[in-house]
Amino acid sequence: MLAPRLKANGRVFAQIAEFHPELTAFRRDLHAHPELGFEEVYTAGRVAEALRVCGVDEIHTGIGKTGVVAVIRGKKNTSGRMIGLRADMDALPMSELNDFAWKSGKQGLMHGCGHDGHTTMLMGAARYLAQTRNFDGTAIMIFQPGEEGFAGARVMIEDGLFDRFPVQSVYGMHNWPSMRPGMVGVNPGPMMAAADRITIEVTGKGGHGAHAYLTVDPVVVSAHIITAVQSIVSRNVRPIDSAVVSLCAMQAGDLGAMSVIPGKATLVGTVRTFSPDTQDLVERRLSELCGAIALGFGATAAVKYERIYPATINTPAEAAFAAYVAESLVGAEHVVRDMEPSMGAEDFSFMLQVKPGAYLRIGQGGEGSCFLHNSRYDFNDDILPLGAALHASLAERTMPLESV
Repeated sequence: MLAPRLKANGRVFAQIAEFHPELTAFRRDLHAHPELGFEEVYTAGRVAEALRVCGVDEIHTGIGKTGVVAVIRGKKNTSGRMIGLRADMDALPMSELNDFAWKSGKQGLMHGCGHDGHTTMLMGAARYLAQTRNFDGTAIMIFQPGEEGFAGARVMIEDGLFDRFPVQSVYGMHNWPSMRPGMVGVNPGPMMAAADRITIEVTGKGGHGAHAYLTVDPVVVSAHIITAVQSIVSRNVRPIDSAVVSLCAMQAGDLGAMSVIPGKATLVGTVRTFSPDTQDLVERRLSELCGAIALGFGATAAVKYERIYPATINTPAEAAFAAYVAESLVGAEHVVRDMEPSMGAEDFSFMLQVKPGAYLRIGQGGEGSCFLHNSRYDFNDDILPLGAALHASLAERTMPLESV
């Protein structure tokens, strides 16, 4: 067997590295068969099959529609401890432009965010933990559907995830192409922003473009709203608080009707924040500003503000513990303890709202790598043993055997 190109310390990594080729094959199979949220039938089936081969104690399917949960008991259970380890399984509705053998076999679907790799890393940890059981307690392996906009974490929780498996802490991780392989990042606080959707319906009075004075043009109103909304962050949010307001799409009229002023226009966008107070402020100012601008033109504007994902906020103790475990694998010089938060969003946030835990980033690329959601992205298989070892080490270090 060829030695893995990426090295790490300890027996956990060394043992998992022995089945690196099998993990790679599993990951590439998942990549070739992408599925959207709550449609992960093939993926969940492959996960359940692999878990049976691994010899885990229990396999529970259908949690949160297509979610899978495995239970692995340690050599002892005197501590009564229980840890949750989570990976997301779903793909994206985008076309892949890669040409390698394991590229997507489904038109318009692609694993463009590395969830195939996340699932494989957790599977590697499950195989190792089931083989060794060098811990005192119970490890819960959570294979979650529907992260990409479907709030699969919330659906699993509503389906009784933590009632049936009352973990004391929960951990998840995401590959990060802008970090070198062998690096791990974490922050004792915000990791990802809240993601909100805004829809602004502007209603005016349509008519003939040659007689615009007889209309109330919603396109003109929308243009003023688009410009004014950019002042919310710069003139309402404190500089030390982070927020982004982006209006990303507009629909009004018909491109084939050059002389028709429409009666309505719709704007769609997103708001990203870390603090609930900032979130409340932005929502209030959006409603006030859009309504006032529309009124000034004789139109109306209705703002629909939907809170999709909350901010992903690590609990300090668990973030520090995860950093300590990562350092035991890759060394302190390869662990970033104050990782800069991202304005992207992650539904692992729902789990962190009800359980202490931490969300980590694991480097997989470095300079020149395709970033997430790129049509030429692919997960770096070199990091599979490290990610699996990090999951497994979190379980072993959380629930140590006295003799270990």
